[in-house]
Amino acid sequence: MSTVAFHTLGCKVNHYETEAIWQLFKEASYDRVDFEQNADVFVINTCTVTNTGDKKSRQVIRRAIRNNPDAVICVTGCYAQTSSAEIMEIPGVDIVVGTQDRHKLLDYIDTFKNERQPINGVSNIMKNRTYEELDVPYFTDRTRASLKIQEGCNNFCTFCIIPWARGLMRSRDPEKVVEQASTLVQSGYKEIVLTGIHTGGYGQDLKNYNLAQLLRDLETIDGLERIRISSIEASQLTDEVIEVLQQSSKVVRHLHVPLQSGSDTVLKRMRRKYSMAHFSERIKKLHAALPGLAVTSDVIVGFPGETEEEFQETYDFIVNHQFSELHVFPYSQRIGTPAARMDDQIDEQIKNERVHRLIQLSDQLAKTYASRFENDVLEVIPEEKGSTEGILVGYADNYMKVEFEGDESLIGQICKVKITRAGYPLNHGQLLRVVDYATNKSEEEVLI
Repeated sequence: MSTVAFHTLGCKVNHYETEAIWQLFKEASYDRVDFEQNADVFVINTCTVTNTGDKKSRQVIRRAIRNNPDAVICVTGCYAQTSSAEIMEIPGVDIVVGTQDRHKLLDYIDTFKNERQPINGVSNIMKNRTYEELDVPYFTDRTRASLKIQEGCNNFCTFCIIPWARGLMRSRDPEKVVEQASTLVQSGYKEIVLTGIHTGGYGQDLKNYNLAQLLRDLETIDGLERIRISSIEASQLTDEVIEVLQQSSKVVRHLHVPLQSGSDTVLKRMRRKYSMAHFSERIKKLHAALPGLAVTSDVIVGFPGETEEEFQETYDFIVNHQFSELHVFPYSQRIGTPAARMDDQIDEQIKNERVHRLIQLSDQLAKTYASRFENDVLEVIPEEKGSTEGILVGYADNYMKVEFEGDESLIGQICKVKITRAGYPLNHGQLLRVVDYATNKSEEEVLI
């Protein structure tokens, strides 16, 4: 029996797609082994979001070739899409496939074995207008299932290479989304994370169908208890979407809404499609509709030309809008993007100092948010064992990370947990009971 090993760099979408590629190999009777073992085929799923992503991808490719000179080395993903020629030049790379046509990989492997000639299977992503179906019925060792609903992005922000790596917006057929969600629930998943390159843009290219309607359709799936949206832009938080979120019993109390900057002048240079006034109005409407909602965000610090005043605008905006946690990134020059060619690149030391200030603010906001739930009972799905015996760690619907005492048989189940000590990054809780939604009964209250 042939063996295959995978290494995934980058985002949740890449991890999803690796699982999908594994399904193709599985159907062809391959066995999956660890990347550090010997295998007949190695698949490296690459990232190109930063120059560092490219570099790390090259390192992993070279390591696989060095350790396994006789194996077939396949490279796929975003870096493969944007820089196939660069990858083909690495001695030992046998097959390169980008962010489309992954289903051809097994045929390419057969061809390569017969002809022993490297294959470049990368084609122009910008011409692609159809969503590539890649089914994932279950995930290797995960309690939360990702469900990819769209591909590509039309935004062309000045700092971002991703439209060139992923192409333009393509939404997945709604019936296929619902079908896969049902399959995942049948596999035992209680929580599904809707994911994509520009997730909230789902439906923009469909007739008479949008994200709000998809959420309504997913709501009807029996056994699906939690729907999480991996990321949504403020402009996509339409009144209709907010209304669906308000009425839903399944969409969780957590949204990730990328801010990038809290200054209109910086946003303009970034070519982001919203103003701070619009962002502010949407977030306020959201909080009014969903009390207790956790809103997390991404912020880029030190974008070219960012003045101390512009940074302060961002800082103040975050303070005033009750974010519950931030992902803070120092701006890094991505070769091939307009921002990399801009004048006024910010000194690394200034960037680091600003990053530090925002990380401190994020910690403070996260603690403040968590403290609102001390002594409350939250529903937590434990995902893994904690660092000490008999402790489980998982996430509440509002994305608070909680640890509590419990048996590992509870992993993947919905547990009612009382928050006994709020904190960040970890909250401590006490297991009250396990909820069985299927029979609508719960086990005896264990500890009250």
